[in-house]
Amino acid sequence: MDLSLSEDERRFASEVRTWLEANVQPPPDTEDLAEQVAWGRTWQRRLAEAGWVGIDWPVRYGGRGASPLQVAIFNGEYARSGAAQLVNRVGINLAAPTLLAHGTPEQCTRWLPAIASAQDIWCQLFSEPGAGSDLAGLRTRAEKVTDGWHLHGQKVWTSYAQFARYGLCLARSEAGTTGSQGLSLLVVPMDSPGIEIRPLVQITGDAEFNEVFLDQVFVPDDHLVGAAGRGWAVASTTLAHERGTNFPFKEEVVHEGYLARLFAEAARRGALDEPELSDALVDAYVSLVVLRTHNWRTLSNLARGREPGPESSWVKLTWSDMTQHLSQAALDVLGADSPLWGRWSRQWLWSKSASIAGGTSEVQRTIIGERILGLPREPRPRAGA
Repeated sequence: MDLSLSEDERRFASEVRTWLEANVQPPPDTEDLAEQVAWGRTWQRRLAEAGWVGIDWPVRYGGRGASPLQVAIFNGEYARSGAAQLVNRVGINLAAPTLLAHGTPEQCTRWLPAIASAQDIWCQLFSEPGAGSDLAGLRTRAEKVTDGWHLHGQKVWTSYAQFARYGLCLARSEAGTTGSQGLSLLVVPMDSPGIEIRPLVQITGDAEFNEVFLDQVFVPDDHLVGAAGRGWAVASTTLAHERGTNFPFKEEVVHEGYLARLFAEAARRGALDEPELSDALVDAYVSLVVLRTHNWRTLSNLARGREPGPESSWVKLTWSDMTQHLSQAALDVLGADSPLWGRWSRQWLWSKSASIAGGTSEVQRTIIGERILGLPREPRPRAGA
């Protein structure tokens, strides 16, 4: 396997690096989420105007038609520059790939440009109070009415719903069905009558998550993505991108930076000779190398035109493990000082969600066991039990 970059790829990396060096600005030093989002919209619009958002999209939708490796190169350079994360991450990372794979040309033309510029922020209406890890057990209903659908139900852990213009909603559209059958994926205008959004404050003190209540919310027919009743196949594309294709190079570079700073701090404190601390740092490093290996496999598959599948669970599981290893190693190095180091303390708190967000580690192991290793299926509860 030749992992070296071609001359064209090195030239592309240089172009990205040059633009970022000339344009990256630090985000505002504020804890006000609305101010952060407003600044993020401005920054993402600037990136989009320069052609640096959705670079793998077809040119007709505002992209550059970039290869998977070029996307990974861009992600790595972006992370290395220290630039803020895109504010419309759900739109870019989840909604756009889903629309490109299953939407109509009209839907892509209508929604993708505003996703790129952050004019329209998107959210993901999948998880429910009784159907988080077991997403196929969702109860939100989509009832067919004239020219559209009425949605009834509740969603939870919806990132940035309070700022979103649209939401990707998975709902049960065929009465009497269970599991993955009879579901449909609908694009919901988040300012529709009948929607109530309640922010949820988490352990870090932030409130980017929300619960969303849907009471007879009308969604027009042309907001259906894919075929009615076939929403599980559409949502599987969303989930695969959530678990696997966002990681190549970006998370590697971010965590390489974390790990380098942590090694430097351990050396400054004379802690590298302490067996338990050095073991913790090595474990974090090994996790990072394993993630890099999975990332190369993901890139190889994408370059061959293969849509991400169950192997994305390997990537998600490895990333969760790496994040938690690194965060715990940081507190081990800092010891009694750790509560005073806001960045590391917050990273440790946030890392607890890494094995839940995007599908729990238990679910990823089940997918790996059943769909990759061919092990017997986990027992499923009987219908109505």
